[in-house]
Amino acid sequence: MDSPSGQPSIELFGITIMEPMVTFTDLWITAVCIYAFIKLLKLKKPGKVQQHMRWYFLIMGLATFLGGLLGHAFQYAIGLEWKLPGWLISMLAVMAVERASIVHAQPLINKTFGKALGVANVVELLTFAFITFYTLNFFFIQVHSAYGLALVVLPLHFLVFWRTRNNGSRIFVLTVLFSILAAVFYTSGISISIWFNHLDLAHTIMTMSMYFLYIGTIQLEDMQPEDMQTERGTFKEAVKALFVK
Repeated sequence: MDSPSGQPSIELFGITIMEPMVTFTDLWITAVCIYAFIKLLKLKKPGKVQQHMRWYFLIMGLATFLGGLLGHAFQYAIGLEWKLPGWLISMLAVMAVERASIVHAQPLINKTFGKALGVANVVELLTFAFITFYTLNFFFIQVHSAYGLALVVLPLHFLVFWRTRNNGSRIFVLTVLFSILAAVFYTSGISISIWFNHLDLAHTIMTMSMYFLYIGTIQLEDMQPEDMQTERGTFKEAVKALFVK
């Protein structure tokens, strides 16, 4: 059976599985997300940052689970439009990590600007969700993810790292930069073989990124004004400190 990515289908217990490795690597992300959620739940760290990040891992786990089964394994039986539930739910996950980043950086930014970011967080989700649902063009979900990570999560965590040298924010910045590789593989079509194609490579990068975000989340707390360093150094010094501890 032909698949969108060209990966051959297999039969398992008499059931046809389309894009089996793509499905597996999607569920790989799910497993890491659920692991992170359970571990963070048991950790019981207080604060809204931790709460939002627990939601992030739980929602992303659900999104990739549905994406793997509905968007890949059984797409031949239910249709391309059933990619939509997983993609739309993933937008809620991006919203959650954005919200966590906004709350984390709140003591270091203008109060009005922080509130504006919170409103924009909701507006952007509703806008991109409506456009995606109306057009069934999944490109807009990728744009939403890129916007959320590159223009909200990355700069806010870099600001926190610059002002406080918080190691959790350092991990977040490096992880977002690392996750760009997933987009490169996804859009370029670079593959190792038909059994480990560009989607599998992208999913593998995402799996690693989820674990790194979990490690970073453990070290995040609701910031306080007294956490700021009086001597924060230059932008160049902060960038250097990201890569050289």
